[in-house]
Amino acid sequence: MSQFAWQRAVIKVGSALIAPDGNACSSQFLLPIAQFICASRAQGKEVILVSSGSVAAGRSKIAYKHFPSIAEKQAMAAVGQTQMMANWAQLFDFDCAQILLTSDDLHNRTRYVNIKNTLRELLRNHALPIVNENDTVVINELKVGDNDNLAAYTALVAQADTLIICSDIDGLYDADPRKNPHARFIPKVHEINQQIHDLAGGAGTSVGTGGMRTKIQAAEKCAKSGIQTLIVNGRNADVFAQLSQGKQPGTLFVPSKNRDGARTQWLRHTLRSKGTLVIDVGARQALMHKGASLLPSGITSVLGSFKPGEAVDIRCKDQIIAKGLSLYSNSELVKIKGQQSDKIDTLLGYSSGEVVIHRDDMVLL
Repeated sequence: MSQFAWQRAVIKVGSALIAPDGNACSSQFLLPIAQFICASRAQGKEVILVSSGSVAAGRSKIAYKHFPSIAEKQAMAAVGQTQMMANWAQLFDFDCAQILLTSDDLHNRTRYVNIKNTLRELLRNHALPIVNENDTVVINELKVGDNDNLAAYTALVAQADTLIICSDIDGLYDADPRKNPHARFIPKVHEINQQIHDLAGGAGTSVGTGGMRTKIQAAEKCAKSGIQTLIVNGRNADVFAQLSQGKQPGTLFVPSKNRDGARTQWLRHTLRSKGTLVIDVGARQALMHKGASLLPSGITSVLGSFKPGEAVDIRCKDQIIAKGLSLYSNSELVKIKGQQSDKIDTLLGYSSGEVVIHRDDMVLL
């Protein structure tokens, strides 16, 4: 078994471990995880938890018919969130801190930086940050949607070196081990390509929303940012004993050697695009090979509705080649697309700059 080293880790624990019966919190699978966290902190390491389970924990407390409405699910989350936090807090003799996030918090650069600063202060003061999606208020348009990807975003914003995802199977296989007894276990993945994505199945339980597909998505986000991801069986107490001994159970996704900078991470992985700018081949060459900013002269079409400062995809033909922050709105760009920069002031009556997207506010995809 390979050695496994880390200093700051995000550990994601899903609903199937928090509330195994789908109706209330349980410590059945959490004690070994808590013991591992305590042992790691005693070694001088830092841990952040991403914990699902608030809706499942509060399910039995809110009356509903066959299928709970959005409001009923949010009421379940409101009740269950306190129970889930109390369930964790009873396992530790140090402070636990609750952080509730929405996708919008992560997409806004100012809030993103505030989250990073808050996590840093909590770790500096030896509290255990426990992160969850803010299911009590979030609407579908603002949902991250699953806590595997939320854990990846948390690892990015926390500048962790490791993401540990607790699953209900031992890791990644070349087939579903619950259906195929000949499925082969994959201990290490060096590159997340389409073949690896194709191995992903659907959700593993009726309680959680994230199957292996979202775990691989999370691992890919982290790998591109130099963060290693380990998928382990959270129901197997021996897994955490092995981790405490520096061993590597589960499937390890090896990070890329070319780590993105913090702002590039945010642009690439976290920021949601509000529109698309279609550019010509000449502009594509300038962006891809000359490190240029995007000028209005290279834009052939403007799609979507967005404001200045919001993110847009940059597309040439049928391929999205970059993402960046536009200095102009969609209505402004419709007026200046295809024009030289020195005509912006004449066409709009003002100018927000000679470029549409500055190179510093752009990431190539």
